[in-house]
Amino acid sequence: MNGFVNGSVNNNNNNVGFSSVEMEYLRRYHRQEAGENQCSSALVKHIKAPLPLVWSLVRRFDQPQKYKPFVSRCVVRGNLEIGSLREVDVKSGLPATTSTERLELLDDNEHILSVRIIGGDHRLRNYSSIMSLHPEIIDGRPGTLVIESFVVDVPEGNTKDETCYFVEALIKCNLKSLADVSEGLAVQDRTEPIDRMYDLLIRSG
Repeated sequence: MNGFVNGSVNNNNNNVGFSSVEMEYLRRYHRQEAGENQCSSALVKHIKAPLPLVWSLVRRFDQPQKYKPFVSRCVVRGNLEIGSLREVDVKSGLPATTSTERLELLDDNEHILSVRIIGGDHRLRNYSSIMSLHPEIIDGRPGTLVIESFVVDVPEGNTKDETCYFVEALIKCNLKSLADVSEGLAVQDRTEPIDRMYDLLIRSG
């Protein structure tokens, strides 16, 4: 079991593969409607690290390279707030070099991040994603359920299945890296006093 569950939450109402708890979170926080020439999907990742730690990485709209392996550089224009734009440089190996992205939502109470791609030299037109984090217990320790959903236009010459497969592959890499980084930090934090751990998380946030 690799910790991933994925499926389409909007296309053809295919919700196979999600638990009832995951489906409730999807209905509550991931209400993205796919248009006629769009595809949408959602992936779930269970991370063996406390939610505050995972969220401290996810919420950094200005530093996606902290866990996203394909990002080499990120520059944010202006203050970090809703509507802020970031210019992302992508590492070689992908069919893109830059991406311009806008912060749509950053909710520190509900632990939700939403980002929309508005430009760049790639084929992901009208791409919008939502990430939501939820606390859970994994192997008797605090863990985090991460759900990421997206909607994107289907490029000319591609099918919905091909488009979803490509985007899901990128998200899986990002979520696996997020888990690796978070779980590595969680192991280190268990050697620190609990008060110091949360002090560090608050300062890094």
